[in-house]
Amino acid sequence: MARINLKTLKNQAKNEIEKAENLKELDEVFKKYLGEKGKITQVLKSLKKMPKTRRTKIGKEANQLKKLLEIKIKQKAEKIKKEIGEKEWVDITIPGKKILLGHLHPLTQVKRKVEEIFQSMGFSVVEGPEIETEWYNFDALNIPKDHPARDLWDTLWLKNEKTKLLLRTHTSPVQVRYMEKNNPPLRIIVPGNVFRHEATDPRHEFQLYQVEGLMIGKEVSVANFKAIIKEFLIKFFGKQIEFLVRPDFFPFTEPSFDISIS
Repeated sequence: MARINLKTLKNQAKNEIEKAENLKELDEVFKKYLGEKGKITQVLKSLKKMPKTRRTKIGKEANQLKKLLEIKIKQKAEKIKKEIGEKEWVDITIPGKKILLGHLHPLTQVKRKVEEIFQSMGFSVVEGPEIETEWYNFDALNIPKDHPARDLWDTLWLKNEKTKLLLRTHTSPVQVRYMEKNNPPLRIIVPGNVFRHEATDPRHEFQLYQVEGLMIGKEVSVANFKAIIKEFLIKFFGKQIEFLVRPDFFPFTEPSFDISIS
């Protein structure tokens, strides 16, 4: 159904863009296909519900169509503005419309872009609670009380008589929760807030955003990891990126890698 809809949506959208006679009509076309509840947007949001064999193909086609329509709408807008300047007389004494200030927060913009890129590669976006138990945040991840990795996190513990609760120090607990209900092969990312009891300075804050990825399968190797990182960097920065993967030490993962980019 998604394959047929994309071809149909492409033809419909291009036709409606061409027929738009003013910027208001063009804006309605934008909202209809690329807005928050637009048809292309809905296709992208539905990727996580699709079978894994189709998810990558549909995600790629939907993103290509999205970029095409953005270009077509921009070109049409420029054409309309030029025609208005040549044909219409503007009464400069009429009070102007009040400009509404506001936009998505930069973190929200980055989060959405990261999710969109990974969804195009067949990953599902998974979320979980920010208040966690000691079990999910540490023990289930093979980080017991005497593990040196715990020394790196000054955890924000919450008072609770029955269960030891805390503000999660990473999004890894969501991986555990997901694996309890889903069998391999798995391909997910987990974006979200994490919290550390740290003094605020130019490089540290008690709250930060993190994106973790989990990919499990019989044929998965470091080669897959490098390929996915490369594809992500190219799509995120919009150009070819030189990067270096090298072994490094992190007390909570083994093996561990560090990535540097040009």
